[in-house]
Amino acid sequence: MYNTILLAYDGSREGRLALREGATLAKICGSKVVLLAIVDLRTTIALAEAAGTGAVAHQTEDFRAILDEGLERLSKMELKPEGRLENGDPVERIVATAADTKADLVVVGHHRQGVLSRWFLGSVTEALNDKLTCSLLAARNDYS
Repeated sequence: MYNTILLAYDGSREGRLALREGATLAKICGSKVVLLAIVDLRTTIALAEAAGTGAVAHQTEDFRAILDEGLERLSKMELKPEGRLENGDPVERIVATAADTKADLVVVGHHRQGVLSRWFLGSVTEALNDKLTCSLLAARNDYS
């Protein structure tokens, strides 16, 4: 059914739920798993301007730790994931990585947003739904 599943992971509660749901699907389908963590340079640059030098490197280190934690979780579930750390706009990087890895399914966590937040920032899930050429799963529930 799914040969390659791309899991976009940010370390949040929603991200962990999506990770577990995507991993369960991967085990059922015997899929290759690619775990992607993204350093959103739009927020990193804003942090760098406010915090001074070293903010970009610090943000990258934080996301490297998030990626490593996700890889460890997947390994404990008896999967052999490929890990990728990308810099840039989350939607653009997920779409490009899905194309590069020939993913059949992208799994993301659903983050609830208020009206203003959605208006200012937009919805990553909504944008992915428009731009991906493969299936998209926005995990919302605590899947056991």
